[in-house]
Amino acid sequence: MTETIKLSTLDVHFADFIVRIDSHPSDELWWGAALASHAAGRGHTCFNLSALLNDDALPLLSTARIRPPSDTALWLESLKKCDTVGAPGAFTPLVLDPAGRLYLHRCWGYEQQITAGILSRSRPLATSVLRLDDALDRYFSPHGDTVDLQREAARMALTHRFSVISGGPGTGKTATVARILALLLDLSGDVRPEITLAAPTGKAAMRLHQSILQAAERLDLPDGVRNSLPVGVSTIHRLLGVQARGGGFRHNRDKRLPCDILVVDEASMVDLQLMASLMEALRDDARIILLGDRNQLASVEAGAVLADICDSAAQANVPVTQLTRSYRFGADSGIAALSNLINSGESAAAVELLKSGRYPDVVWRQVTSGRAFESAFSAAARDGFAGYAGADSPGAALAELGSFRVLSPLRSGPFGVENLNRLCRNALASGGKSDHPGLRLMPVMITGNNYELGLFNGDTGVVVESDGPAAVWFENPDGGLRHISALRLPPGEAAFALTVHKSQGSEFDRVLLILPDHLSGALSRELLYTAVTRARQHIEIWGSEEVLCQAVERRTVRSSGLGDRLVAGG
Repeated sequence: MTETIKLSTLDVHFADFIVRIDSHPSDELWWGAALASHAAGRGHTCFNLSALLNDDALPLLSTARIRPPSDTALWLESLKKCDTVGAPGAFTPLVLDPAGRLYLHRCWGYEQQITAGILSRSRPLATSVLRLDDALDRYFSPHGDTVDLQREAARMALTHRFSVISGGPGTGKTATVARILALLLDLSGDVRPEITLAAPTGKAAMRLHQSILQAAERLDLPDGVRNSLPVGVSTIHRLLGVQARGGGFRHNRDKRLPCDILVVDEASMVDLQLMASLMEALRDDARIILLGDRNQLASVEAGAVLADICDSAAQANVPVTQLTRSYRFGADSGIAALSNLINSGESAAAVELLKSGRYPDVVWRQVTSGRAFESAFSAAARDGFAGYAGADSPGAALAELGSFRVLSPLRSGPFGVENLNRLCRNALASGGKSDHPGLRLMPVMITGNNYELGLFNGDTGVVVESDGPAAVWFENPDGGLRHISALRLPPGEAAFALTVHKSQGSEFDRVLLILPDHLSGALSRELLYTAVTRARQHIEIWGSEEVLCQAVERRTVRSSGLGDRLVAGG
């Protein structure tokens, strides 16, 4: 560990509670409980004691009343004597596995649920090779000696009940899964399987729905197959059925989901608990296909499930296909070149590319501060949102929102989205007459879920003010628009500028990425890659070389035992 650990009030209270109920209380137990809680709050599924290699690996806290243990071996032995710490399978508040990973019991349980769900579906299904090859030939034309990764992804999905299709933007993940679904329907005979499409956010669900429809239109499908393709997409929470009272989900091991095939898009955003809940709710014979980009940011909550699965796939014999050919970016694409350098951790080469001016679709600008920054940013906002501000209808405004967006890693501060949204509003308000549409068309992103209204976290709308109460207009997943009174709206926030986390599941023609002028713990390689790949045609980055290099060189590493469990077979 290189960062000083700052325990939360919850961590301290949890550790106090564990020590109080254990018949063998010790300082080692207090720190183990506190750090297991701390790890879960920081996105890890466990606290890995075995990763502590020396006495100074655990930085002292000036606020801690108990000195941290300095000998890892003695620490482990002390924990094994405690009533509240058990081996895997024990019903104890803390679980210590043989590798020295200390879990909150619920996190250990989630890992077990996911492991069991994947491994039970990873055994090859009995399939006629000739019939399968013939079917693949109909939907994936042979390319001679060239390996067609999309065809291989289809083969894996057809011969296993669990498979993953990973790839960067434009690699054809949804186009591939559309063909896979058509193929499964084609092979099913008279009894059509029930297919369900889901995604973590409303925006991602809408994009999956549209992508499947577009891909299906390009295929020459029999009417029976075309008519059987799924027409609706749900958020995962809505699919499982959130229970207002008592928490949990309506669909679980006692009431399984009524689907034969489940496709989950943007799987990198699915956290440990949610993936475990999905596995629990699926029938044992149900097929699940995960789509996502393993290089993107991990989920906001604990876990990096997609990355763990992909990293362990080869050793665990789990079907994962990594698509590498981008159909969106050509060989001369700066966005593709930059994202590849970021993924490879080549910070110096990434800076050189940005400063070289070789690629017209990638622009670099040294960040300024104070009034100089605000003036330059306001001018960029007026230019970027010119089409949006001039829109003459809610539909036109929503369409223009897809052409340009501002992103930042931070929420607060001069370079955070709160201030950037303020500057955007002021820039558009001062850019024209008093009746300028930019004054009344305010973009808003929903930050909560309202199942009655059909609005979910990530949905983006436009607030239109009139003589009466303001109305907010949204796109329908199947086309057209609908409007809802602003008084009925779930929690939301201005959406001229988004955090990079909030932008996941979205894409824009042009992106302006504002990096802070100082080093920040929020920066990482995955965050920068996610931001750059939100751009379809053009990315402009404002920052400093030092900050950019820090982001490229800093990987997000989350402690987890999921990969090892998959390799070990449970």
